[in-house]
Amino acid sequence: MSIIVLGTVALDSVKTPYGRRKELLGGSAAHFSMAARLFTKVNLIAIVGCDFPKKHIAFLRSKGLNLTSLIMDKGKTFRWEGEYKGDLNSALTLNTELGVLSVFKPQVSEEQRKIENIFLANVDPDIQEHLLRKMHSPKLIGLDSMNYWINTKRKELIKLLKHIDIYVANDQEARDLSGENNLIRAAKCLCSFGPRMTLIKKGEHGVLFYSKSGFIFSLPAYPVEKVIDPTGAGDTFAGGFMGYLAKSGRINSLTIKKALAYGTVAASFNVGDFGLSKTSKLVPGDLESRLIKFKDCFSF
Repeated sequence: MSIIVLGTVALDSVKTPYGRRKELLGGSAAHFSMAARLFTKVNLIAIVGCDFPKKHIAFLRSKGLNLTSLIMDKGKTFRWEGEYKGDLNSALTLNTELGVLSVFKPQVSEEQRKIENIFLANVDPDIQEHLLRKMHSPKLIGLDSMNYWINTKRKELIKLLKHIDIYVANDQEARDLSGENNLIRAAKCLCSFGPRMTLIKKGEHGVLFYSKSGFIFSLPAYPVEKVIDPTGAGDTFAGGFMGYLAKSGRINSLTIKKALAYGTVAASFNVGDFGLSKTSKLVPGDLESRLIKFKDCFSF
């Protein structure tokens, strides 16, 4: 089984207590893909500008990604600049340049329209909806968003959630959209908007999964001693989670638990260095080895 990811391919400039890096290859779709590719064929849908380094295109192809629907347009590539301080749980956005992202209309080949697994990573809900209308009969649709869209396009986002199977949010986003402080109540509220399942990412405190069927499951984060750069950790988590579900081809309590564990382990690699440095080098055996350690840490 293969998967489509719609999102951003960006040039990120990041500062953390461990250093500064300029114009790293990043973006929600890129981070997602580095984890999802370990389980299934990834079709990446995004837009970049004519200034986007050709070496990055070659790099993404070298990782086995299908770039048929990656658009290169006149103008500048989407850029994000941020800084992490203290516990590194959240970034201070210093600058954002939308560039060609502001005119992005996703394109997808006729063959890709038949793909049954879709992840709508963090972009404008109108862009997410535009792609979804092009798809024939998807079986599993996941969606991520952010506070900016919750605040500026709440109506469009809630409308889109009626067509989604899994809504992925961090804890603050879940509270903001639901109006509930308690995360269980927040998850129930979010599912009432349409999704069958809600996944709430809690950073260093792990993840909470809630399903309309009544299945609730929570996992802690993998213990990491040194967090270098958390940029894209949530997208990496989503890539491991959705990638495993696409590979398994079924949704039940066991596959959900395993998918959450794989996502957690993938994210633990992501934070260990800047950008895609760690996740781009991963092979499936790396995840399996760390998953064994993860089970040993929390079995009793």
